[in-house]
Amino acid sequence: MPDFLPIAYFKDRFIPFSEANVSIATHGLHYGTGAFGGLRAIPNPQNPRQILTFRLDRHSKRLSQSARFLHFDLPAAKIQQVLVDFVQKNAPTEPVYLRPFICTSEMGLVPRLHNIEKSLFVFGLPMGDYLSNDGVKCRISSWCRQEDRSFPLRGKITGAYITSSLAKTEAIESGFDEAILLNAQGKVCEATGMNIFLVRDGKLITPDVDQDVLEGITRDSIIVLAQEMGIPVVQRTVDKSELYACEEVFLCGTAAKITPIRQIENYTLPTERPVTNQLKQKLADITENRDQSHPEWIFAIDLP
Repeated sequence: MPDFLPIAYFKDRFIPFSEANVSIATHGLHYGTGAFGGLRAIPNPQNPRQILTFRLDRHSKRLSQSARFLHFDLPAAKIQQVLVDFVQKNAPTEPVYLRPFICTSEMGLVPRLHNIEKSLFVFGLPMGDYLSNDGVKCRISSWCRQEDRSFPLRGKITGAYITSSLAKTEAIESGFDEAILLNAQGKVCEATGMNIFLVRDGKLITPDVDQDVLEGITRDSIIVLAQEMGIPVVQRTVDKSELYACEEVFLCGTAAKITPIRQIENYTLPTERPVTNQLKQKLADITENRDQSHPEWIFAIDLP
């Protein structure tokens, strides 16, 4: 059990984390009618009384957009202010992960989104590396990603993550660290909670958003940085066989940051990863405030 931050945001107020509980009859617990976000917050290396967040406005906007699928009008400005207040009340002294989420929070048995209470909750916990920096072993999952025509994949909806859970456990139990999901057309989609990039012939390649991938914020950041660094970026469909023919493959996400893949199924990938390493270092320098090339991406929270 991780050591959660002591204060949580629960039904419009800040209370001790241990008291932020819901009933076993809570609607969202039964039907996956929720949405969530996730972002890292780290102490400023130059100012310990300041916490740095990465693209806080974009994270808040995406959760607000996800809330619309649940018929919940939750302004991004409201989410952002709650997250700022949450950080100030907890005053973390180490890197932490923030989890804002919303769900149908009243008790009920009828699956619906109308005439039912929705709430915003926030909790947090310390977080170091989510996956190994040395690289991970991946398998192609037997489960495929949902289609947008049957699930709102432009949002981070909680119910969608049953597929991720099945794929992750399948990977771990068969001797791998992570799973790569294909979409319904058999094209490379994403990992269980991360986007995927390939490097082939000097180009950075990633599945386009029409391939049922989540519109990841880290994914977007990497595309911007690569273009600025003179690395050609191609967004298109990706065949499974390309995973074995490329020079580099990596995963990315808020928790995973940039994590190289060292093996896919029984194929071992090259250990030289010049493009991955360049992007990894650039992103780390920006998020830790050593690189000022994107000041608009860093939101500093002053502690009381």
